Amino acid sequence: MFKFWKNDLMSSIVVFLVALPLCLGIALASNAPLSAGLFAGIIGGIIVGALSDSHVSVSGPAAGLTVIVLNGIISLGSFETFALAVFLAGCLQLIFGLMRAGSIGNYFPTAVIRGMLAAIGLILIIKQFPNALGLSKGWTFESFFSSIHMGIFLISILSLSIILFWEKMSYRGLLFFKLVPGALVAVTSSILLNLIFTTSFPGLALGYDSLVQLPFNGGFSEIFQMIHLPNFGLIFQPDVFQVALTIAIVGSIETLLSLDAAEKIDPEKRPSSKDRELISQGLGNALSGLVGGLPITAVIVRTSANISAGSKTKLSAIIHGVWLLASVALIPGVLNLIPLSCLACVLLLTGYKLCKPAHFLDMRNRGWDQLIVFSSTILAILATDLLKGIFAGIVIALALEIKKIKKTPFKISEENNQSIVEFSQNVTFIHKAKILKVFQNAKLGETVLMKNMNGVKVHVDVLDLVMDKKQELEKKNIRVIIT
Repeated sequence: MFKFWKNDLMSSIVVFLVALPLCLGIALASNAPLSAGLFAGIIGGIIVGALSDSHVSVSGPAAGLTVIVLNGIISLGSFETFALAVFLAGCLQLIFGLMRAGSIGNYFPTAVIRGMLAAIGLILIIKQFPNALGLSKGWTFESFFSSIHMGIFLISILSLSIILFWEKMSYRGLLFFKLVPGALVAVTSSILLNLIFTTSFPGLALGYDSLVQLPFNGGFSEIFQMIHLPNFGLIFQPDVFQVALTIAIVGSIETLLSLDAAEKIDPEKRPSSKDRELISQGLGNALSGLVGGLPITAVIVRTSANISAGSKTKLSAIIHGVWLLASVALIPGVLNLIPLSCLACVLLLTGYKLCKPAHFLDMRNRGWDQLIVFSSTILAILATDLLKGIFAGIVIALALEIKKIKKTPFKISEENNQSIVEFSQNVTFIHKAKILKVFQNAKLGETVLMKNMNGVKVHVDVLDLVMDKKQELEKKNIRVIIT
């Protein structure tokens, strides 16, 4: 793990700079103490990073759980009770991992998962739009313009402009813009602009309630003052267990999806154990709940930043957690200068990336049935909650696929150093796990023959799986032939 420590040290700094504003912003969007986001980031980096089997994945508080956290705190009545739910969710994930439930992600239709992410993006935009404009509480459409705080509005415009410009330059391949996160530049610039307002334009200056408020002055000893111990007296309450189950299921799904994505963008295509990842996440969430942190998942934004920065091993994820801990202990005064509107802008752009129009067009290109499942999942989540919406999406996906489901849509056999999958009927998304097992069992030098695959209708999720594995296995001297 220490062989490439120089690469990992540099990439850890990049991941830290990406993670810091996200930890604070996600806590803000969740209506949780800002310290909860930092605790989750620290534990996700140091503890989960050390226990995980993944070489490049980075864990921390996730935008995908924002809605669950926000609703959970409201429904349970206090953050201490919600912290108990996070602890129990960690215990459930630990059980999932020990039961080898890591393959559960193979049974969820892609359209449902992407619909879940798009719905989360829309909710983030709806929730953070007023914060980015500094709209006063109780604003109405009639008083919209008069309710805007001009100082907050100008800081938001600056923040959005910097982040968008930075991303554009990064896409062009400029190394400096890739290594230095635009969100961090936006945070720094917003602090400087507010200082200018304070000294020269007091009418535009932000009040204390519009800035990050960490309730301590620094030092490792004072970190313990931020701890919110769980309310174990309510451990047998059904409402607490319901929130815990929701966090455990949705958090596990997001983690498994992020792990799959991480393996695809890892230059070395190194596989990792999904069951061990669930155990790592479970221990991390149990600890996060004990100290009053947000739920933790593997996060693709930080993971992709980690890989782009040249990370070689999981040491990078661990060190980024150390940087977060050091920043909380040593520079809380600087963190308390960050305008909340800048963090809202980071979340607005995160939300847009989750639900941009291109996602709808892509689902349409995958088939009308995929667009129906995708859109229905979004509407169901917006109308109810995340867990019920996902369940509704799965039911709709099954209803559309029920006519195609056959007991034996393909036959698996071994012959002359070949694994043969012979298709005879239409294949649906529920068959992904069985086909994946064929690829996983293939040995070096063997051939995997997908016979008559072009002669039947194959679900797009299965097509994606086959093409991804074909590319991966052929690098390992395992041929994949499709006829």
